[in-house]
Amino acid sequence: MDALHAGLGWPIAATLLAVSFASSFITVAFGIGGGAVMLAVLATLLPAAAIVPVHGLVQLGSNTGRAALLLKYMRLDLLGGFSVGAVAGILLGGSLVVQLHAGWIQIGVGGFILWSVLSKPPEFLRRSGMVTGVFSSFLTMFFGGTGPFVATYVKAQKFERHSYVATHAMLMTVQHLLKTIAFGFLGFAFSAWAGLIALLVAFGVLGTFAGRMVLTRIDEKHFGLALNITLTLLALRLIYAGGNALFIARSVQEGAG
Repeated sequence: MDALHAGLGWPIAATLLAVSFASSFITVAFGIGGGAVMLAVLATLLPAAAIVPVHGLVQLGSNTGRAALLLKYMRLDLLGGFSVGAVAGILLGGSLVVQLHAGWIQIGVGGFILWSVLSKPPEFLRRSGMVTGVFSSFLTMFFGGTGPFVATYVKAQKFERHSYVATHAMLMTVQHLLKTIAFGFLGFAFSAWAGLIALLVAFGVLGTFAGRMVLTRIDEKHFGLALNITLTLLALRLIYAGGNALFIARSVQEGAG
């Protein structure tokens, strides 16, 4: 049974399962935001080296389920250019990614989430699927939560809501699949996390079904405000925890010296 919670313990595993359900619900019901919530919680509860790879595989499962559920709404004409760019971005990011101190990863993820809340993705991402694929896939190797960048491109196509959610899920499935393959080649031991990841994906699929039932029925304005406040608080906590970890590590080094 320990394999099912990857050694984290059932209280932490149960929290992650609830967040997986909620994050998929949020993404389907509101179109964006669930991946950032999942990333922020994973960055708080998982070892630093596991944050981005585990998040990527969980999001692969969630986006695959979401894409399958809304298959008839997909716009396949956007797939080619984005996929070519995503391959290039993953290869470039994979060649540069290094094992960082846990504190830097927490600060980086926290800062990335905070920036996604307070700023808008670059305007150039609206114009080219290939450029969006390169840019977002490069960043995803380091920070994970690049859904807002892909969303910027998909939103610019002015699809109706179901097509937007389905197409965004399709493109994110491609990106997370490539990222998972890359981390496998880089030596990340996915097998140690397989049981927990399977449960997280299953709860994410349940959240997808629940989210579809309320798609377009919820007040997006008030929910969006609550979501941004929550993400901001989680991001600030990550930045604080990362800074504190770096301070302690430096103090230990100075003491040893």
